[in-house]
Amino acid sequence: MLYFDYAASTPPYPDVITTVSEVMNRHYANASSIHGYGENAEKLLNKSREVCAKTLGTKASEIIFTSGATESNNMAIKGVALRYHSRGKHMITTKTEHASVYESFRFLERMGYDITYLPVDSKGRVNEEDVLHAVRKDTILVSIMHVNNETGAIHPVAEIGRKLKKEHPKVIFHVDGVQAFGKIKVDLVHSGIDLYSISAHKIRGPKGAGLLYVRTGLELAPLMSGGSQEGGVRAGTENIPLIAGMTKAIRLAEENRSDLYARLIPLRDRLMEEIRRYPEWELNSSPEGAPHIVHFSYPGMKAEVILHTLEQLGVVVSTQSACSSKYTEPSRVLLAMGKSEEAARSGIRISLGDVHNDEHIDQLIHALREMKKRLANFEGWNR
Repeated sequence: MLYFDYAASTPPYPDVITTVSEVMNRHYANASSIHGYGENAEKLLNKSREVCAKTLGTKASEIIFTSGATESNNMAIKGVALRYHSRGKHMITTKTEHASVYESFRFLERMGYDITYLPVDSKGRVNEEDVLHAVRKDTILVSIMHVNNETGAIHPVAEIGRKLKKEHPKVIFHVDGVQAFGKIKVDLVHSGIDLYSISAHKIRGPKGAGLLYVRTGLELAPLMSGGSQEGGVRAGTENIPLIAGMTKAIRLAEENRSDLYARLIPLRDRLMEEIRRYPEWELNSSPEGAPHIVHFSYPGMKAEVILHTLEQLGVVVSTQSACSSKYTEPSRVLLAMGKSEEAARSGIRISLGDVHNDEHIDQLIHALREMKKRLANFEGWNR
């Protein structure tokens, strides 16, 4: 089986697996304990924070360890809402955010907050001027993802962040960086970004680990009470083995980023070229998008039928995002891009990783062609 679902989750680096195992075996003490075992665990925790900060170009004090990007996104959005509600209750995001962001805003709407959901263009990108025009006197937060998890569309977050800081310096800017980090360059210090979310298992790290960059001077209301860990923002005993494994994955991902980008672009472009061969298919990803995601629709065909046919042919892909793929509703992202409901119900995401090469793409293209032959007689049956 060929695995092309790297945007959902990735196989951990062998070194990450070794690190997690060794740390779990040796550093099992609570990092908050004052005895020697606890102090050793705390030293490893502090070292991990320093390495992550150095890799991201930030201060160690600006790194908050979490259980993953879903928690990081919830912590950023709800933490700002609860802490700065006295300034206002207006917040801005897009219609195509990841569920952990989108549903956080839906929750806040029910709590009385006013949320502006901005549209995107046919390529899935938000217009930076639309973001700035949406800011009001009572706006406290803007949250825009860096790379869309379904289509790979890249939002101009650096341009948005810099203009926000110039024109509206009190407005806080959060970016979901899950699909961007390790694939495209991230400059947190000079991009006007106040909060940035990262997930370990998207970059060949362990599941259950993530981080949130929090700019110095910014305060968040904690979502969980019970302890002073992570600067009082995230109560609970730190998971030292997973944090250590994530730290190694973050370092390796950044070290390999430029080479990975150069390797994936021609592979991605070959896939796009193949998809364009079929007039019945719609390519939803853009050449200006991320290097690792190719998304297309097969209108009139159910996405799960396409997925299982490809799986029978030895290829693993996904429908929508992993957090939404088990639901039968049309893709919220594709509808926001102006796609038909048929196209939004038949979307397939192919996502690449550092293990893939031309031979793998050859096999994938062969499987796509065979899938097309097998399903040709059923075209339009779901219309």
